[in-house]
Amino acid sequence: MNDVANKVLVENELMVVTSGSEFTPLEPTRLLDTREGFRAKKAKVAPYTSVTVKAGGHGTIPADVQAVVLNVTVTNTTSGGHITAYDTGNRRPNSSNVNFEAGQTAAILVVVPVGNDGSVDLYNGGWESVDLVADITGYFTEKAANGYTPTAPTRFVDTREGLGTKKGQVPGQTSFSTRIAGLRGVPQGVRAVALNVTVTGAKEAGHLIVHPSGGRVPLASNVNFTAGQTVANAVIVPVGPDGSIDIRNNAWAGTDVVVDVVGHYSPEGKGAYMALSPMRWLDTRDPEGTLTDIRGSIPGRGYLPVPFFSDDAETAYVLNATVTNTAGAGFLSVAPDPNSAEQYEKGGAVVPARPEASTLNWTKGKSVPNLVQASAGLHGIVDFWNQGWEKTDLVVDISGYYEEPSTRP
Repeated sequence: MNDVANKVLVENELMVVTSGSEFTPLEPTRLLDTREGFRAKKAKVAPYTSVTVKAGGHGTIPADVQAVVLNVTVTNTTSGGHITAYDTGNRRPNSSNVNFEAGQTAAILVVVPVGNDGSVDLYNGGWESVDLVADITGYFTEKAANGYTPTAPTRFVDTREGLGTKKGQVPGQTSFSTRIAGLRGVPQGVRAVALNVTVTGAKEAGHLIVHPSGGRVPLASNVNFTAGQTVANAVIVPVGPDGSIDIRNNAWAGTDVVVDVVGHYSPEGKGAYMALSPMRWLDTRDPEGTLTDIRGSIPGRGYLPVPFFSDDAETAYVLNATVTNTAGAGFLSVAPDPNSAEQYEKGGAVVPARPEASTLNWTKGKSVPNLVQASAGLHGIVDFWNQGWEKTDLVVDISGYYEEPSTRP
């Protein structure tokens, strides 16, 4: 483990771009598809240019939304690059959301503020043109709706073991339902859940669709995969009337599916979302220009405790975590640290229990990102576990946090 005893931050200044807002879930709905010319010109997005996604005022989405939850997919790629999502009309941040390679279809969940006209820009930072698809699963407004409650990452589904559904791969073109509300610490009455969904052992390329149980299968996607790939994506999705969600394998052959719950939204939830201008919080390759001075790769089977804010207001952080310079295959786990900054400073910190849930998976030499809604725990320190056997570097961007209502301005 890296020594961070003298690197704990007690104060940082970030630009808050919205006041506290609460969440309204939506059945996954397509907002953009450049392949079809749906709500944009039918053409690839040129390199170093943006396409605008209008959310506020579309359909049942109110015009006064402050932030939206989008699943952004990049496809038909001919070179490597990245996509950055940000509020229209403001300066593009020095951060990225989706990293991709030539020939890859990649998706990632983003929680992003909207511009004054209710829009989000998706910037193509690659060398060649790409197609972009965006699906919305919810939005934040200042009106009372559903607050967020983070949980310790908890495994709800593993088809390899028969957890949460029958044992065995999900056949192609089929769905399964799994109950979330009322199980493993998630209360009854939740309106939406925050998940990390992993595909592994896929027999062929395809995608998963996660949606409320009991309804139609939407025109949307959550996790895109190729044969043999292990890949994860964050998902925020409404639960059905019975407290369950459905997961459809839209490929033509089977795959295993793993689902970890990291939080939930309900009228009783206390966490209001505060959007920030995205900032680079951590870069273990070089701390220059970041908000920490932590340097050095995370060793195999090691963990890196990363301090965020110093007060008790925040319940969770909205982050984009990227592993890079991966020396071997592995996966990342993210969990709150039980120790305080003082314990680290005085050498009294205990080694936390190793988490079982995963956030993202990688193979040697790959750079892989994913959205993380990380619980702040009791002390505002988040552990990033390298569950592989070889070292990796880690980059973390912060784009928002949840705080208790009593702390709102």
